[in-house]
Amino acid sequence: MNNPLTGTREPAGLTIAPASLDAWHEVAEWCADEGWNPGRGDVGCFHPTDPAGFFTGRIDGELATAISVVTYSDRYAFLGYYLTRPDLRGRGLGLATWRAAFGHAGDRLVGLDAVPAQQANYQRSGFIPAYGTVRWSGRPERAGAPAPGTVPVAPEHLDAIAAYDRECFPADRRGFVSRWLGTAGHTAHVRLRDGRVTGYGVIRPARDAYRIGPLFADTPDDAGALLDALTSGLGPGDEVAVDMPETQPAAAEIAADRGLTAQFPTVRMYTGPAPEIRTERVFGITTLELG
Repeated sequence: MNNPLTGTREPAGLTIAPASLDAWHEVAEWCADEGWNPGRGDVGCFHPTDPAGFFTGRIDGELATAISVVTYSDRYAFLGYYLTRPDLRGRGLGLATWRAAFGHAGDRLVGLDAVPAQQANYQRSGFIPAYGTVRWSGRPERAGAPAPGTVPVAPEHLDAIAAYDRECFPADRRGFVSRWLGTAGHTAHVRLRDGRVTGYGVIRPARDAYRIGPLFADTPDDAGALLDALTSGLGPGDEVAVDMPETQPAAAEIAADRGLTAQFPTVRMYTGPAPEIRTERVFGITTLELG
């Protein structure tokens, strides 16, 4: 059948359409079953960012494929949640869903995080590798009381944090940041020096481990203090996971010093030159799903 989104023909029986918030909860459960360890409140933060940017493919009403192409601005979008049900792989359903959804990005620069095994496939679709990211996981060693100047985020910090975030991310995402900071279960800390924000971070509960992201900071000392503050309230058996880019070499040292171990790599890729941001401040990306 022809897809009204793109005019292309889909494989027989596959219907591709934008997904509602309720439908995306089903996708999140699928991601959890695949071992992606999504945060428990992620869907409510992600979907409102661009409600038209989440797509599912269904066969006889049953979920078969998924993908998100979230537009953050008129210049930047991010692709994630690219999934095909295991029993349906090898039939071109995922590629058909990709083609139907990708046009939502228009002429924007598009980013994604790829597992190394899929890097060549993404390159054939025009994506260019920019840098590697490594997930560090484990039970963090406790540092005791949070360092001076590291405090829980309060409403009066939002404007300054949103401005700081904009320097670390390719688009203004104030709405997302506001939801990310305020969602139930999320704990956020900000690092202040003479009243100026020098970093912030968020930790949230997930199915298998608490996930930390973003972890943005001026210096390794700021990043370490934030990481310690974020993990200070965890129980002795709780584990964390944080995706750290190789563009910030000190990030790995901070994680290793706290007893975390490197688990698996991904590759950040873009459809053009990497956007100009303050990469030296990025010690942990926000999410692999939305950048």
